[in-house]
Amino acid sequence: MKQFLPISALLLGSALLLFAGGMNALILPIRGNFENFDAASLGLLGTGWAVGYVLGCIFNPRLVGKVGHIRAFGVMAAFAAVAVLLSLIFVTPWIWIPLRGLSGFCFAGAAMIVESWLSERAEPSSRGKIFGIYTMVNLFASTAGQMSLSIGNTSGFLFFVLPAIFYCLALVPLSISSSTTPKPLVSVKLDLRALWRNSPVAVVAVFGVGISNGAFGTLSAVYADRVGLVTATVALFASLPVLAGAISQVPIGAASDRMDRRIVLMAVIVAALGVDIAFILLQPQDLYGNLILASCFGAAIYAMYPLIVAHANDHAEPGTYIQVSGGLLLTYGLGAIAGPTLAGVAMKEVGSAGLFLTSAGAHVLMLGFTALRIGRRAAVPEERKASFVASPQAKASTPETAALAMGDEEEQAA
Repeated sequence: MKQFLPISALLLGSALLLFAGGMNALILPIRGNFENFDAASLGLLGTGWAVGYVLGCIFNPRLVGKVGHIRAFGVMAAFAAVAVLLSLIFVTPWIWIPLRGLSGFCFAGAAMIVESWLSERAEPSSRGKIFGIYTMVNLFASTAGQMSLSIGNTSGFLFFVLPAIFYCLALVPLSISSSTTPKPLVSVKLDLRALWRNSPVAVVAVFGVGISNGAFGTLSAVYADRVGLVTATVALFASLPVLAGAISQVPIGAASDRMDRRIVLMAVIVAALGVDIAFILLQPQDLYGNLILASCFGAAIYAMYPLIVAHANDHAEPGTYIQVSGGLLLTYGLGAIAGPTLAGVAMKEVGSAGLFLTSAGAHVLMLGFTALRIGRRAAVPEERKASFVASPQAKASTPETAALAMGDEEEQAA
């Protein structure tokens, strides 16, 4: 409790932010499908979010440096609320797509500010505990936001107004917090050459994960709706994979600490590809078949990103942890820009199975390239391996997440 109470306002603000974000992310594809938007347009919602999120990670540190953390957070929360309400007024995909980009930009900035504050308050001895609590709070809040759609009418205005309210409420805990203003936000840039020299497998794999996870995160609700699941179970179809991925990170991370992480990554990719094929060939229509396959899919795809980051950090020079993790996050964002668009077009052309055809293509690319690199580069010696760190899904990560998760020795080196 001594460690928890000083950061409780920050955790509450983050929980309100993630609750609103979870609700907003799910209502748009569900409502868009109800309004008969085509799959390609719905896929562009995810592309808009990813573009905004990447730009937010790059440019928000400058804004915070000029106006301060609390003012910048107020701007982010206000514009995020405005974006949701405008989506209710203008029910057309060509307005929703740029508004979704604005939401992504604001969400990245708000999350970075909260994480910067937490990182500043975290003592070296308690950093791991605080990061774990922060991750659990965000997972619970985001899942609760998605599941809340099962208790109301998604064809009305309720689930557009509620996220706007919670975005505004997220302002309150940080505005009245007595915590000292933290240091400036972490700034990163995308240096593909440096990332490639560090680990080609990490670059290709994280781009593929962006395609697969970005497509599934955006269009899973559309897929579930089109195979006949009711709204309550559509929310489950979107939420259970995230929970399964959070759980699976523990055994997968432990295995990767004991052997070549690329071998573990290949095993996880094979598992995801197997579920891709099952969805494509079986095309289940029943509730339990879809939920079981979706949970297995989430256990695989949402464990890949922290595994890839850990592999890249095994090769990174001391003190470059944040730069490597931030660069990989932006590379993931590039994949997340392409994935929803490709999957939306595929679903429009070949039906619901197009979602998993897109994902399968990304997984085949990742599997083949990883197998090729194993034969060309030796595994990292055990004494040089960094510890695996379980983390939230990449969509909810920022460069500040890496700073918060960083150990004391790494912080001093950085």
